[in-house]
Amino acid sequence: MRNSVATSAAVVSESSRPALYLALTKPDVSFLVVMTTVSGYTLGTQGPLDWMRMAHTVFGTTLVAAGTSALNHYLERDIDGLMRRTSSRPLPSGQLQPREALAFGIGLIVVGTLYLALATNALATLLGVFTSVSYLCAYTPLKRRTTLATMVGAFPGAVPPLIGWAAATGSLTLNAWILFAVLFLWQFPHFYAIAWMYREDYGRAGIQMLPVVDREGKRTFREILLTAALLVPVSLLPAVTGLAGAHYFFGALVLGMMLVEVCLWAASSKSNIRAKWLMHATVLHLPLLLGLLIYDKFSR
Repeated sequence: MRNSVATSAAVVSESSRPALYLALTKPDVSFLVVMTTVSGYTLGTQGPLDWMRMAHTVFGTTLVAAGTSALNHYLERDIDGLMRRTSSRPLPSGQLQPREALAFGIGLIVVGTLYLALATNALATLLGVFTSVSYLCAYTPLKRRTTLATMVGAFPGAVPPLIGWAAATGSLTLNAWILFAVLFLWQFPHFYAIAWMYREDYGRAGIQMLPVVDREGKRTFREILLTAALLVPVSLLPAVTGLAGAHYFFGALVLGMMLVEVCLWAASSKSNIRAKWLMHATVLHLPLLLGLLIYDKFSR
């Protein structure tokens, strides 16, 4: 009976290997990369949109991001095993071996980098490499040392729209950096809300997220409110620089103020339930903001 169960488990494991490898790529992160890369490319384009070149850019960038996520799984496999929400991931659960994740991650990054180099240009390729290296070599090791890791990680997290813009234009203008700033600021209320919900898990693994050391949440929610408030004027800048018009300006203003209101509501009780609603609000806010910006540009 024991051999039968072991054989059955092996069969199930073998049949689910594609799903396990997919889990290594963190599909939710990959979706964010796709969305922001498309936004950067679309907004940077002058004249007719080159759909094929945009698809090449997104594909190469997604490969690099997926490989980076896989290597992050490899580097943090011991930490993941200490947290309830990550203990079932492919490596800590033993469903995949570390060497498999290592080879998979390196392979994706190499292929994605070569793809970007052949399909786009040097600037977009270098930005892709920077994203991967800074995420793995700076953000990942710092997570167990300092609460500043979140800010460090926000830099590579905000690069995908720059990759799209660089692929479309071959350069980075002020408007490209405004997109970078929008995504940079957006990450703080988003990830701090998640970190607040899972602060006990992070603490168990020794990860120095701000909510772990800020047990009362005063500093955490102060930073959430500050970055959400800063996001409002920064998100209005495309209308000032001419990238967008009045429709975007007022739409972005409403979206920004609504996000600030949700942040205030969450900060008033600092409960996990309200933090979860705040996380959902940020997930909704970004695509609406970028979608409105793209619509405004092409509808004028």
